[in-house]
Amino acid sequence: MRQFDVIVVGSGPAGSAAAVMARAKGLSVAIVDKANFPRKKLCGGLITGRSEKALARIFGADVHSELFLKATEMRFRAKGKILADLNDGPPVHLTMRWDFDAWLHEKAVTAGSTPYLGNGFASLNEDETTITLKDGTTLSYGVLIAADGVNSAVARAMFGRPFDPETIGFGLEVEAPPALHEYVEVDLDAAVWGYGWAFPKHHSTTIGVGGINSRNDDMKAHMAAYLTRCGQDPDAKPYKGQFLPFGDYRKEPGRGAILFCGDAAGLVDPITGEGIALAMESGAMAAESAATALADKAADSAYGLYLNALRPMHQSLREARLWRRLMFPKAMREVFLSAFARGTSLQGKYLRLLAGEIEYRDLRLMFLRKAPKAAFRALGRKLNPVARKASS
Repeated sequence: MRQFDVIVVGSGPAGSAAAVMARAKGLSVAIVDKANFPRKKLCGGLITGRSEKALARIFGADVHSELFLKATEMRFRAKGKILADLNDGPPVHLTMRWDFDAWLHEKAVTAGSTPYLGNGFASLNEDETTITLKDGTTLSYGVLIAADGVNSAVARAMFGRPFDPETIGFGLEVEAPPALHEYVEVDLDAAVWGYGWAFPKHHSTTIGVGGINSRNDDMKAHMAAYLTRCGQDPDAKPYKGQFLPFGDYRKEPGRGAILFCGDAAGLVDPITGEGIALAMESGAMAAESAATALADKAADSAYGLYLNALRPMHQSLREARLWRRLMFPKAMREVFLSAFARGTSLQGKYLRLLAGEIEYRDLRLMFLRKAPKAAFRALGRKLNPVARKASS
């Protein structure tokens, strides 16, 4: 049985960030993943300004390579109409997740992590601080970092299920060749309490829809309709599907010497869909908490340290969930779409939010200031046809 200071389960952005940061702190690290890299992953692959900053800080890497496509325009649509074309904000970058994740995993291995690939997590013994892999290999940890995604096997072992089926999101996606356009498109009407996306890549366009699973009885129908709107044959390719945390973050992301990060902790923004930056940031926080706890010879204190570090991120996600209640309910739908379409300052703040320059509180307060005028305009549009009919 091999012993490690830190064992990381999952080598996506969260796990690789945790491994790189733990190695930078001088800890011995094992990184376990059921897959071999590169491996398939459903994700739009949008690298925001916030993600770019996390890449630089944690991995010492940038987005100026053949893995990334730079986009300087974002288009927002709803109900078949263009709400806004935004081209005056910080650029974003697009990547294929199987290439991106393999790149980050390689950085974790190069940093000195010991990989255990193609042989995933099977069971956990908290009392003996060990995990067993599917081939029977047993590894001992000081701190265990679970970064194994929304379907986390570690969460299933600890809590009985990895997520709440009533609040979880779900997404479908296809790769449509060739690239349809050079701008990033978000459709705010493609799914119920969700949205659609069409993200250009070097050789294709990633098209998908996602929303709260319990509110979308037929996500395939939403996907087919959105593909048709994008000028694509909805029957040309099978859809890839995956559950999405979508703001349903884990209130207790671990216990003792076990920490959950990334999708395994539900750390995905329900409005922007930002998950990559939150994954890398939380992975780094988990590793830093582990290093402090182990240096103090108090591994079980890692959870308290980590939870404290996560508080600003949790607060931001709570704000995002409040913001979602302003955007998606039918009673507010027209008001929000009108406010967004007319509000250039609101649009600008959205871009700054993606860049990690502001928080949701700034966006929400601006929307609340604009909402009365937007509500009046929406009411006027409903009354005008009635008035015209009466006058005729």
